[in-house]
Amino acid sequence: MSLAYAILGFLQKEGMTGYDLKNNCFDQTIAHLWPADQAQIYKTLDKLVEHGWITCTVERQRDRPHRKVYSVTQTGKAALSQWLQCHQPLPTIREPLLVQLFFAAELSNAEILYLLKQEFMAHRKKLADCDKITLLSPLDATAVSREQVMQRLVLDLVRQKEQTYLDWLCNAIDVVSHLQEQRDCK
Repeated sequence: MSLAYAILGFLQKEGMTGYDLKNNCFDQTIAHLWPADQAQIYKTLDKLVEHGWITCTVERQRDRPHRKVYSVTQTGKAALSQWLQCHQPLPTIREPLLVQLFFAAELSNAEILYLLKQEFMAHRKKLADCDKITLLSPLDATAVSREQVMQRLVLDLVRQKEQTYLDWLCNAIDVVSHLQEQRDCK
């Protein structure tokens, strides 16, 4: 249900279309935290309208399809506020690579190294994507809003998690590389 609350958070600032939410909010600001595709966003918007947490106003346009602009209601603001104040349970994390490695004794070392290096490249790209996000530093408190400080803290954690994963992958590659060397010596 976090997608619903993310949408409420964005709509709290201003009314938007589903297209605006996808392209200007999810893709540009929180894709590193909570990616969402267009279908998920529209499905969730419909549910939020049903709950009375948002409204939908159709803006008629000339020479273009009509726009559905969504806005948060007082009930939606209250629901978001309540959700923001509640501790969320730890997520169940599923790491396909770790399951693969658990059973990887069946593979050659070269095949294992290939998997590890592919994962390394994917995490390096995610870290590079995070580095492209420009937020003001929370240390420069004179020019930073409360909202920017919170966003920076979140981005810092995502970066640290990616760097930790990259460090672990480097170690795993080193370990498997040495296993291969030992095997080749026999």
